Amino acid sequence: MNRTIRVVVVDDERYAREELAYLLGKHAFIQIVGEADSGEAAIMKAIQLQPDVLFLDVEMPKMSGMEAAKALLGLKKVPLVVFATAYPQFAAEAFRINAVDYLLKPYEEEQVTQTIIRIQEKLMPKESPDLRLGKLAIELDGEIDYIPIQDILYMFRDEKLTKIITTQKEYDVRMTLKELESRLSSYSFFRIHKGYLVNLLHVRRLTPWFNGAYQLEVEGRAEKLSVSRNYVRDLRHRLELT
Repeated sequence: MNRTIRVVVVDDERYAREELAYLLGKHAFIQIVGEADSGEAAIMKAIQLQPDVLFLDVEMPKMSGMEAAKALLGLKKVPLVVFATAYPQFAAEAFRINAVDYLLKPYEEEQVTQTIIRIQEKLMPKESPDLRLGKLAIELDGEIDYIPIQDILYMFRDEKLTKIITTQKEYDVRMTLKELESRLSSYSFFRIHKGYLVNLLHVRRLTPWFNGAYQLEVEGRAEKLSVSRNYVRDLRHRLELT
C-alpha cells in the first residue's frame, strides 16, 4: 500500500486509546492523527482532521460510539468506522451502521491486523486484472519459483519454515506468515489461527468443534484445520460475503 491511512482513536479510557494506538502504529502506513475521549469530541476531530478511519469505543458517557457514528453520516466526508468494545452483543447494530469491522477488547494483534486488511480493501482502488499477474514469487534453492495464487490452498508455520500447500504440491519457504499475509492482502486469504493462513476461495466446509472453535476443510484435502474461536466471527462474515 503506497498511501497513508489517517486514523483517529476514540475511547473514554486513556489506557485503551494508548493500547490500540500502539497496535495500529506497528503498521507503517497507519498515521494516528488524533485521539478523542468522547462521542462529541470524535465528531469535532472528524470535522477538523478529515481522517480516513475512526476507531470508536461503543460505550462512552453522554454520547455513545453508536450515536457518534450515526452523526458522522451527515458529514461531507464520512470516515470509515471500526467499533471497539468489550461486549459482543453490539455487533449486529454496528454492521447496520455499515461499520467496516468490530473489535473486541482486550485487543489481539492479529485481529487488529485483519481489521487493517479490511480497511485497505475499502480504501485501495482495485487494480486492473490485466495488471495483476496473480503469482507469488518464492525462493527455492537459489532459484525463483512463481506460484499461481489461485492454486494456493493454505499455508502454516512449521518451526522455522512456512509450508505453502497448493493444489499441485507443497513448498517450504523462509518467509513468515506475517510477510505472506502482507503480500497477499489484496487477495482472498484469511488467518484462521495464529499459525494458519487459508485461501477462502478453496474453503469447502466449516464445522463446529468445541468451546466456540471450528474445524475447516479445503477442497481436495482430507485434513481438518483448526479455526481459533477468536477468528470465527470474522471468518464467517468473510465467507458469507465472498
